[in-house]
Amino acid sequence: MTGVAIVDYGSGNLRSVAKAFERAVGEMGASLSVVVTSNVDVVAKADRIVLPGVGAFGDCARGVAQIDGLREVLEEQVIAKARPFLGICVGMQLMAERGLEHGQHQGFGWITGDIARMVPDTPDLKIPHMGWNLLEGRKTHPVLDSCPDPAHAYFVHSFALTQADPKQVLASTLHGQMIPAMIGRDNMIGTQFHPEKSQGLGLTLIANFLRWRP
Repeated sequence: MTGVAIVDYGSGNLRSVAKAFERAVGEMGASLSVVVTSNVDVVAKADRIVLPGVGAFGDCARGVAQIDGLREVLEEQVIAKARPFLGICVGMQLMAERGLEHGQHQGFGWITGDIARMVPDTPDLKIPHMGWNLLEGRKTHPVLDSCPDPAHAYFVHSFALTQADPKQVLASTLHGQMIPAMIGRDNMIGTQFHPEKSQGLGLTLIANFLRWRP
């Protein structure tokens, strides 16, 4: 293992994500660099790529598009070269086909489904969904190995993946409706929750991602 690029495109809790990755690297005793960067050349050379995201889908999509060559480098590294990829919160949502927040916005199209506003079935459930929720229906995946069971993760979001391919949903959570909490396909995973804020679960998941060789 040599390097992790945490992509800075103007949206994301970058410092918290970097600190969580640095802590996981330290606890593993690994020789591995963690860099927050908007430099496409650095992203192109990274062994693993992390795409955080906070805010509106459209704003995040524009942030990626405004960095010359970033979208193309992500496509080359993640799709063509199969580098391990982790999308966090809106970074996960960008993997979908479309975002339906304030109009329609194109996503990367790496996973099936749209990102749509959550509509809980009971009025007392607040949106945004904010706080700790149980991960349910967990599937076997190397990035989930040795994670706590039961596992609670920290969520902050108002939109969620809909019309997902069930084969790509690795875990779900309930907030008035079942929500894909973690998705995965080939060399890609995404978490609707924030592993950097999810304490023991998050650190285990990050360490597993750093060891993962899809």
